[in-house]
Parts: sequence; C-alpha cells; structure tokens
Amino acid sequence: MFTFLFVLLYAAPAFSQFSDSTHYYIKYASTGAINKTDDGNSYLLNNAMAFKVSRKKISLNADASYLYGQSNGDVSNNDFTGSMNFSLYPHGRNFYYWGLTGYDKSYSLKINNRFQGGAGAAWNVISKPNATLNVSDGILFESSDLLLHDTIPDVYHTFRNSLRIYYKWTVKNIIVLEGAHFLQQSLQYSDDYIIKSTNALSVKLRSWLAITAVLNYNRITRTDRENLFINYGLTIEKYF
Repeated sequence: MFTFLFVLLYAAPAFSQFSDSTHYYIKYASTGAINKTDDGNSYLLNNAMAFKVSRKKISLNADASYLYGQSNGDVSNNDFTGSMNFSLYPHGRNFYYWGLTGYDKSYSLKINNRFQGGAGAAWNVISKPNATLNVSDGILFESSDLLLHDTIPDVYHTFRNSLRIYYKWTVKNIIVLEGAHFLQQSLQYSDDYIIKSTNALSVKLRSWLAITAVLNYNRITRTDRENLFINYGLTIEKYF
C-alpha cells in the first residue's frame, strides 16, 4: 500500500501534464489506538483512502475506509465504508449539485449491508484558502440489511433527507481542523435517523505528511446502536 502511494505521489507531475485544467488529489490516513493493562488489552486500527479528480465544472470523488478492533480477544469493530460521488458546478463554485452512491457494513452498528444513493444541492457559505464552510442537503434512497436487538434480521428500504455540514480551517498552513457532520432522517419513519460525525485535527510535518487525531461518532436509531472512537496516526496527502 505505501509503495503504491509513493508511486502516485512522485508520478504526479507526469499525470498532470495530460491536462492543465484537470487536478488530482489523493489522501491516505492510517490511525489507531492500543490499550494494554493487567486486566486486559484492546486495539483499534483505521485505514482510510480518498481520491479526487477535479475540473472547472465537475469533480469526481471516491473514498473507502476499514476499521477493525478487538477488546480482550473479542471483535469490537469490523466496519467497511466506501462511496463515490460527483459534483456539478454549472454557475461557479459557490452553489452546485451533487450525486452519491455509497455502501457500508458494520459489526459494531449491526449493519450486514447498506446501500445509499441519491442527489442534492450544496452551498459554500465560506470559501477561502484557509477557511471552508459548506452546507448540503438532498434525498437518498436506502436499502439495508440490519440486525435488530443483535439477532433479529431486518431487511427494509426507505428514503432519507440527508443534511451535511462540512468545515475546514487551516492555521498558517500547519494546523488543520476539519469535520463533516450528517443527519439522515427517514421520510417515512420519524424515529428512524442516522447521525454521523467526524472531526480531525492535523499538524503538518511536511506539505504532504501530517500527524492526525480523529474523533468519530455514529448512531443508528433503527438498530439502537452507536459507537465513538478516538485514534491518532499519520496522514499522507498530495495535490497534483
């Protein structure tokens, strides 16, 4: 994996020569936490990767993450998330349209399989080199295979309103605070909603390398499950 990433990083100038108006971005983060005491031990490892291709009126994004954890020899997390999305900018970058497809499964949240797909619109409330605030909203179709009360199979479909708030703040090109927060409410069931929240604090060691601490929170009311984890590690990123 690291060999592949460094090939991409150093091959960037060659790729960028194909089109001066096309820009690429790649990011890889490996974070985790280990706790060992006389009474037991636990660990949590999270690997995430993102790739973006951007032109003047359209951008394409793909990302995936895998989280695995154990506590005293028992599996606590075995979670995978992947998505692809695009953004259309017909009238500049302040207001645009987006489309999304995503798949995830989670041992900790009791998701056997879940697919989401939909579209919406977004607004860049603040768009500066050192500060970004973005609000988006849209409708998603969801098809899920869940476990209720840990053992009862539940296969169902619903439409959700998906509200997202994203922010990024950079201090002197060294400290980066970034977060994305989702509220996905079912349009059919008032007590069925999903909360996803991620906050990351990074300190850059190089333009492409940073130490990162991440806080993640997820809640699904249909399965009545939630998880919260904090881990830290390294992030590699490159624009070209």
